[in-house]
Amino acid sequence: MPNKAQFIEQLAERLDGDKKRAQQALDAVIQTVYANIVNGERVALTGFGIFEKRERGPRMARNPATGEAVAVGQTSVPAFRAGAEFKAVTSGAKQLAPPVKKAAAKTVPAKRVAAKASGRAAAKAPAKRAR
Repeated sequence: MPNKAQFIEQLAERLDGDKKRAQQALDAVIQTVYANIVNGERVALTGFGIFEKRERGPRMARNPATGEAVAVGQTSVPAFRAGAEFKAVTSGAKQLAPPVKKAAAKTVPAKRVAAKASGRAAAKAPAKRAR
């Protein structure tokens, strides 16, 4: 089971190995969900699921140590409902596509890049004479 640091590492693999950017992205998502839930709004990520705030009314509970009845006041709790795609992936009905890795960029000599940018072919260096 990955913890937050391991999750950030997995996310960084998809972001060209940039752990700092991965952590900032994850923190931004989490903080945005928190802010919306605190304001009483639902956060619906199509296919993934819905985060929402649920109100629990006052009720009677039991103290597990003594068995005594205890009054519990009204409270708000976070809730998550999985979306259809999340459920399908979890049940095995749908397979995840493998992560797409970007191909390494082909390096081109600076002369050729400059020549292509100006719209003309790069001049070749004169051949060396054998002595």
